[in-house]
Amino acid sequence: MQIAKWDAVPREKLTPTMERQVIWGEQATMARFHLGKGTHVALHKHESEQFTTVLAGALKLDVGGKVVVMRPGEVLVIPRWVEHEAWAEEDTQVLDVFSPPRADWRAGEQKYLTGR
Repeated sequence: MQIAKWDAVPREKLTPTMERQVIWGEQATMARFHLGKGTHVALHKHESEQFTTVLAGALKLDVGGKVVVMRPGEVLVIPRWVEHEAWAEEDTQVLDVFSPPRADWRAGEQKYLTGR
């Protein structure tokens, strides 16, 4: 069993307008993102099924060519290998859960987030 407090989870500054906190489990990865208004998460896909919920703000997503704007309390399920990208329409906090765990992040592969 593992208990974590978000206040104790390190924040990674990925870009000037994007921060990420990550909690790792054996079967899933949970990440909390802090996105400044206008932040763009570039088009990408991955092997993990993704559950995205907006905790605060508004997030516009293009998932497989379908566009949706999410607000607090809504959950979107993104299937494995489906291309998607997102834009923060205002300062936004997002909680993502991925299963299986994000092996690409563990390997340091996250250019779509950092641009480098």
